Amino acid sequence: MGFTLHAQEQYAKLEKNRNIQAQGLIHQLNKTSDTLILKSDKIIHSLYTINQNYTRELDIEIDSTAYKLPLNKLSIGKHVFVARQAPMKIIFVVRILKEIPTQLPESYRTKALVAIKQLNSSVEKENSARLVVD
Repeated sequence: MGFTLHAQEQYAKLEKNRNIQAQGLIHQLNKTSDTLILKSDKIIHSLYTINQNYTRELDIEIDSTAYKLPLNKLSIGKHVFVARQAPMKIIFVVRILKEIPTQLPESYRTKALVAIKQLNSSVEKENSARLVVD
């Protein structure tokens, strides 16, 4: 008897800041691990990342109490995140394990669609006959 186990693909891994002073900033990944979710009762002023090559990949002004960051903007590897909540800077790590696919919103996918017209059955038969012959 055999069985197959299908696990959800994990695109990223979060290493949370466990410091008691960082508890005010909720930082977590969504279920598919392709988006970082930040929430706080205080304003999150900005967020930036430093990658494994010691360069900044993202530098974002947030000025809100909640923010969602799609991780497909980041390269594969280790990223140190710095969330600025005056006067503190909360540091945590996100490791991008593999390339995260970019999905276009449905509004982009259907933008070119002008109208849908149902074909009559004779046209459908003619088209299917062409497909077989070609």
